[in-house]
Amino acid sequence: MKLIEHFVGGKIIPGTSNKKGKVFNPATGDQEKEVRIASKKDLDSAVEVAKKAFQEWSVKPSLVRARVMFKFKELIEKNSDELTQLIVNEHGKVYEDAKGSLTRGLEVVEFACGIPHLLKGEFSENVGTNVDSWSMRQPLGVVAGITPFNFPAMVPMWMFPIAIACGNTFILKPSEKDPSCSIKLAELLKEAGLPDGVFNVINGDKEAVDAILTNPDIKAVSFVGSTPIAKYIYENSAKNEKRVQALGGAKNHLVVMPDCDLDGAVNGLMGYGSAGERCMAQSVAVAVGDIGDELVSRLSKKAEALKVGPGMDKNSEMGPLVTKEHLEKVRGYVDLGVKEGAKLVVDGRSLKLQGYENGFYIGGCLFDHVKKEMRIYKEEIFGPVLSVVRVKTFEDAANLINDHEYGNGVSIYTRDGDAGRTFASKIQVGMVGINVPIPVPMAFHSFGGWKRSLFGDSAMHGMEGIKFYTKLKTITSRWPSGIRSNAEFVMPTMK
Repeated sequence: MKLIEHFVGGKIIPGTSNKKGKVFNPATGDQEKEVRIASKKDLDSAVEVAKKAFQEWSVKPSLVRARVMFKFKELIEKNSDELTQLIVNEHGKVYEDAKGSLTRGLEVVEFACGIPHLLKGEFSENVGTNVDSWSMRQPLGVVAGITPFNFPAMVPMWMFPIAIACGNTFILKPSEKDPSCSIKLAELLKEAGLPDGVFNVINGDKEAVDAILTNPDIKAVSFVGSTPIAKYIYENSAKNEKRVQALGGAKNHLVVMPDCDLDGAVNGLMGYGSAGERCMAQSVAVAVGDIGDELVSRLSKKAEALKVGPGMDKNSEMGPLVTKEHLEKVRGYVDLGVKEGAKLVVDGRSLKLQGYENGFYIGGCLFDHVKKEMRIYKEEIFGPVLSVVRVKTFEDAANLINDHEYGNGVSIYTRDGDAGRTFASKIQVGMVGINVPIPVPMAFHSFGGWKRSLFGDSAMHGMEGIKFYTKLKTITSRWPSGIRSNAEFVMPTMK
């Protein structure tokens, strides 16, 4: 059985630990690989390698670093089919969804290619007599990323292309559930000309995470995952004086106004892509006024017709969940929703696929008459479960969303410009869509929610990413002519 090792210093290494994790093919339910689980010693050794590599990489001209990113971009495009298949085989999402997620990660690489421009500072001439001031951004040192199972290529690429382009060295701790993609990306970076030790992959569990949080040579930590873990990462990173950006959970709403293009809204609510395992999935439909019955009727037909199957089958619209444990968790939430009194309109729990009986499959599920007190409304399910909440007015919908603990993404479908503009302005959510179902920002903007969906004050990629992975230095200088003036013992002012 194939054993996935770590990638440190430009090569595959076994590390010191004999602990191993299981890697499954979610479509079949079969274990196909093992992954080496790192010890604290392994993580600390990787940091030493990255720390040494930083000395030379950080002083490379930004244009040199950009050229590595350009080559890396070419290699991702050349190897996109292999990378996509790795995602499908270890995560389970359908091929086109996996390829699309790779493309969204590639867009951040494209953004990082512009690093010579993005790192330009500001200059002010003659702020005082013969005195100039300017600013520059310099890299932090060794930085780390801790990434989730649901996007094994895209989420790491939200982080490391910008961090590396800015002159940092990087330690990636991917999910142990689908680690192969990270190793392949490391190999492509090496092929692109990245010096050994600049990008390293350590596979691990909580021991590796805690080693990242406590290692004094790691200057910043980026994280994407659930809210309880994001809070843990944030608190412990801050306690150890590290910069931190920690993206947590979500409960994204899509408001359906009575005047909207209902077909567009229904299609937007088919948030069953990636089997609901994405933080920007629309998991709550908020039906305003008397549109609820028609909305549920159309949604139920779409959900019942959903084609579920293995990710490499071109006819599949939704694949399996990532693990048996996660499948049981999602089924448990559906059981809970029934117990709480919501109406289960479409029940996908009994789905069985011939030839894939052991796969981690569940069909699309649809609840109606969900109340805000119910756990299936309040908590992130992270599966193909859509809840419909009915409200009377636009104000009720906005209040419902603003009262929720999460504030990651939200959308509204309407033909009313006033409603759309008011919604965008007043809603307490970090990413907003107007007649757009999944408002994920492009790479040159930044990704991040509000409230308990983001811990720390920095979003990911875009200019927020540049600022996060660099420290600002401001210089004020004067080059006097003639004889040097005598010492001064008062507070200097710009005369």
